[in-house]
Amino acid sequence: MVRKSKDKKSALHLGFWFITIVILTLIFGHSWGSVAHAFYFITLLLPVVIGTSYFFNFFLVPRFLLTKRYFWFTLYFIYLLIFSLYLEMMVLAFSFMNFARFEIKLLTPNSKDTLLLAIVLYLIVFCGSFLLMVQQLLKNKHELELIKEENSLHTNPFLVLLSNRKTVKISYNDIVYIESLADYIKVHTIDKKEITSKEKISVIENNMPSFLIRIHRSFIVNRNKVTGFSGNEVELGETILPLGRIYKQKGLARLTS
Repeated sequence: MVRKSKDKKSALHLGFWFITIVILTLIFGHSWGSVAHAFYFITLLLPVVIGTSYFFNFFLVPRFLLTKRYFWFTLYFIYLLIFSLYLEMMVLAFSFMNFARFEIKLLTPNSKDTLLLAIVLYLIVFCGSFLLMVQQLLKNKHELELIKEENSLHTNPFLVLLSNRKTVKISYNDIVYIESLADYIKVHTIDKKEITSKEKISVIENNMPSFLIRIHRSFIVNRNKVTGFSGNEVELGETILPLGRIYKQKGLARLTS
């Protein structure tokens, strides 16, 4: 799960910079009349843009702006602005020497406008900031929804099942583990009862508190009743249950949390 999350973040970052390259190449290529020259120039400028963006969004903002250290944020932002503009001018000079072959007239006025390049640079930086803010808001919204679901389970802390044509309420805290057997489930409780129901374990999993953990396609265990576990099995007193390969990583992470 952690690996998938990291891969997803990496893909989003790569996608953002790929789209940035395409858009800037098209904009500058149309202005210059040469997509090839624009692409080479953007490729040279990209490390400056990426470095500025990540330094601003992942260092200055969380360390100084979000902690309300406004003086240091402003000071370091000014340093960043000066340094990034200096690097832009270096890229611009290198472009003159290589793409225009010292003939500045071959480059359009837009390519020699340092202010325009600065605006483009920080437009990308602030665009990245906006996307990060939206991502954080969506993450916070998701976490809030999970908290609400958890609170609702604590408000009504019972598993309600139809067993032998009767409605049965089982306290989540009394469940030791839930077992799936073909087309029905069996709930094992702390008082040694076994309650069967024509219910699917996947439905139970989607509506249970966080201390009930899916460890196998056939088993859900109460973390508070676990007496030991390894990489292959989980112990619930004298009962030993297998730890499924698909659920191993997430199950172990939740058992150790």
